[in-house]
Amino acid sequence: MILIDLHLHSTFSDGSLTPEQLAAQGKNRGISVMSLTDHDTTAGLPSFMAACSRLNVRAVAGVELSADYPSTMHILGYRFDYTHPRLAETLESVRKARDWRNEEMCRNLRKLGFDITLEEVEAEAAGDVVARPHMAKVMVRKGYVQDVGAAFSRYLGNSGPAYAHRERLSPEDCISLIREAGGVAVLAHPVQTAESYAEIRLIAGKLKEWGLWGLECISAKHTAEQIFQYLSIASGLGLFPTAGSDYHGSAVLSSAIGIPVPEDLLPWARLGVTL
Repeated sequence: MILIDLHLHSTFSDGSLTPEQLAAQGKNRGISVMSLTDHDTTAGLPSFMAACSRLNVRAVAGVELSADYPSTMHILGYRFDYTHPRLAETLESVRKARDWRNEEMCRNLRKLGFDITLEEVEAEAAGDVVARPHMAKVMVRKGYVQDVGAAFSRYLGNSGPAYAHRERLSPEDCISLIREAGGVAVLAHPVQTAESYAEIRLIAGKLKEWGLWGLECISAKHTAEQIFQYLSIASGLGLFPTAGSDYHGSAVLSSAIGIPVPEDLLPWARLGVTL
């Protein structure tokens, strides 16, 4: 067995540790292979890959793309060229769409009578990618709602009066973009996409038609039963099973970095790794 972690977040998205701190933690934990997979950005990869190289930790370039889907669907990309021109151009468009949505939601909150500015929300984010949880925390701090859950259920949720939709990449486009940049695509934490195993099987099968390479079967978000079922689904569809903690540090309640897996879990050469 070896320890790996192919799903990590840094301060370049919504994690609490810098890429260098994540690399150091991986070294201290004895992680054999790790990947930084920040949300819709590769900005932290150069420093992460350099830090892992200095510490003699095997690293894989990664990203987690948010797909346009009725429920949560995140597509992980691995071992791609993170300087690829179309990838960089697309991620910049995604960033601009997110910035527009944040501004629009703050405007909507003010229309509802809440004195909240984007600058306050950015301060709450403290360098992280600004998102709705930061708006919710400002609302709590200013006494507009009792807790973050109330902010979402009453105002910030997808059907709330302050919500603003932003354009996202389709699942097919997420996979295509990763593959065009030379990488492989993996469906992240399937438990967040659908509860039914039959539905996950159908979704993963369709995604495979578009070039999906793997399924994140082993996750801190999954129960032992779910892991067993996802491994069975991956095997039946000819998808590679991956493993990751979805570690965010103190920014989100997180499990410890690192997941034990059999050494032969993945074709490591495809990920540019030699064990």
